Amino acid sequence: MRVYSDPASERHFNELARVEAPERFPAALAGVDAAEKAGLPVERRSCKLAPENAVLAVHDQGYVEKLREMSAADGGYLSLDTAFGAGSFEVAMLASGAACSAVESALSGESAFAIARPPGHHAGRDYGMGFCLLNHVAVAAANARSLGAERVAILDWDVHHGNGTQDIFYADPMTLYLSVHQSPFYPGTGAIWEVGEGDGRGFTANAPLPAGSGEDVYAAAFTGVFEPVLREYRPDCLIVSAGFDAHADDLLGGMRLETESFGRFAAALVALVKEIGAPPPAFVMEGGYDLGALTDSVAATIIGVERSAPPRWGYPGGVKQIEQSREELAPFWRSLR
Repeated sequence: MRVYSDPASERHFNELARVEAPERFPAALAGVDAAEKAGLPVERRSCKLAPENAVLAVHDQGYVEKLREMSAADGGYLSLDTAFGAGSFEVAMLASGAACSAVESALSGESAFAIARPPGHHAGRDYGMGFCLLNHVAVAAANARSLGAERVAILDWDVHHGNGTQDIFYADPMTLYLSVHQSPFYPGTGAIWEVGEGDGRGFTANAPLPAGSGEDVYAAAFTGVFEPVLREYRPDCLIVSAGFDAHADDLLGGMRLETESFGRFAAALVALVKEIGAPPPAFVMEGGYDLGALTDSVAATIIGVERSAPPRWGYPGGVKQIEQSREELAPFWRSLR
């Protein structure tokens, strides 16, 4: 696995949210070290700034210019939980660049992980919030499209719904957005009936789960909704918003996932893309605020990609939230009928 990162990730500081701290970056890289010590093949690579055309494909130019100018003038505030300082715009551009490099690697046949901060999936076309300045997976999706990927899928397993990613692609039939998340919870979006609009109807699939959910319920979301839809959609590129704040030890989340759960998620997705003949997934780090859990979960994800057999999950039915999601999406996907 290729790992893309840049030391600049430690330079960003959000004074309104101390949990999204610079220490998250070395903690995540410690997970890469642990995977390598366990015998996993890891190739560390630097990243470059995201291509301007990819950034402007998903963010309004006025918003990008505002970030650039505020960052050059010692930073500012985007929301009640999102501040940034001098140089933070470049840090965010490098994080989006890491995501773009991970996608380029995946399209070439080599799985990859973008280890960078701040996270991105709460940033929309013209707004930042939830610690996020730029939407890295959205920028990477635009980059993939520019490289010839006609159908892009984004799967988000962060404990929070990626409202920014959903907003950006809500009317886009060429970008499938799948999210499993805690609900009710911040940011208050991601309801089952949010399935897209216009030509994009059916290309947003949400699986909101109650607090306290464990791997068994997540497995139902994967096998009951996500995997059937992905098989039918047959993406040319799969990008994972890999947040680790659904870990049982996380400071912000309320879920009960184990460290090894993330490895099984990754292994399941690797098996699925092999089955449908798609390139390997590209993983992009999102949340995860317990430093020990973040280290262990990053390692587990890499191990899941490189070594683990896919989990023997199945969907027997009967999970209320998954049944509701399937019913809402069935008009758009034969595999759910």
